[in-house]
Amino acid sequence: MEALSYRPRNAGHDYYGRGTYLITLVVSGREALLSDFATEIDHTPSLALTPLGAAVQEAWLQTPDQQSKHGNKIAVHACVCMPDHFHGVIEVLEPMQWSLGDIIQAFKARCTSRWQQEQGLPTSVNRPISDVCFTEGAPAWLREKAAAYSNEGALVRAMSKKQRQEYYTFVGRQQRPFFDDNYDDTVCLDERHREAMIAYVHDNPRRAMLRRLLPDFMRRCLHVQIGNRSYGAYGNLFLLRWPRKVQVMCHRSHPVSRQPYEETEDYTHEHDQWVAEIMEGGTAIVTPGISRGEQLMKNECIERGYPLIHLQKEPIGQYWKPEKKRFEACANGSLLILAPWNLDTMGDVGNVPSDSDYSRFHNLNTLAAEICSFYGEAKIIR
Repeated sequence: MEALSYRPRNAGHDYYGRGTYLITLVVSGREALLSDFATEIDHTPSLALTPLGAAVQEAWLQTPDQQSKHGNKIAVHACVCMPDHFHGVIEVLEPMQWSLGDIIQAFKARCTSRWQQEQGLPTSVNRPISDVCFTEGAPAWLREKAAAYSNEGALVRAMSKKQRQEYYTFVGRQQRPFFDDNYDDTVCLDERHREAMIAYVHDNPRRAMLRRLLPDFMRRCLHVQIGNRSYGAYGNLFLLRWPRKVQVMCHRSHPVSRQPYEETEDYTHEHDQWVAEIMEGGTAIVTPGISRGEQLMKNECIERGYPLIHLQKEPIGQYWKPEKKRFEACANGSLLILAPWNLDTMGDVGNVPSDSDYSRFHNLNTLAAEICSFYGEAKIIR
């Protein structure tokens, strides 16, 4: 969601059929026009909607009735107007002639109309090209385009998408659509995932409040230089400076008995050593949490608040956020999440291509070892 670097839509997914989705829309320019925080961290955080935010929320709740006029059967389950973005859960109940994108575009258009009404402007569809585009102060290319559309009533809708973007750059924010062009949709996988989506929407104000009040623990960096490598990072970067960092790396099965490694005495002995070092103080666990034994130790750190540096293969983008348990661990200052850039160029492992999960997991453990031997300040690039 840069402006906007949303992750790619789900290739091959049927956006005309039944399904439930978590939708995220961002206000153009990230302007805080929808709401304001109303409480501090020692109370339940809440949001005070602006009149525009109330209108956006109302438009979302009215979407099922609006779409029923077109024969589309949908339901909305939750929504929240954060200051500069919107989250909502929407369900398509029956296959439609419209796509999900058409549904969201209609909602966005209604929000933009309200935004323009508040400024005394005609709606997007019927808004004439601004008179300033015909003046000597306008760039030559824009004067030419404005003149070219004069026979069509000189309406903004007569422009191509690229032309509208150039036009909005010149005439300013008031003429722009309310939300950015793109949006993010997360497809619901099952009922448990659906409940998690709804809980995420309801919990968003609290999470945002924590990020505001605990910036050192909830820090997001797109590029951090650690040694000779670059990572995306989220969480407590100070953990990189801890005097002892211990790697947790376990095979899936014991090399001799072939038992699942986490069920062996060797694992129990190693586990006890890891916990003992943590309890001595100044020790952070480093692991990608791939094998079952690594996962168990990673989860124990998260649940008990042990210092943990977790490496993951998924990239950390500008608006990426961890799921609830890791988010809470970050808020407690006990977790740093690192995602290496260029993981797939580290090299093949055992003649298996570097962009396979097998090589990625082995290379993540190689990086964990490097992190353990790193001492000093990480260089924050951006």
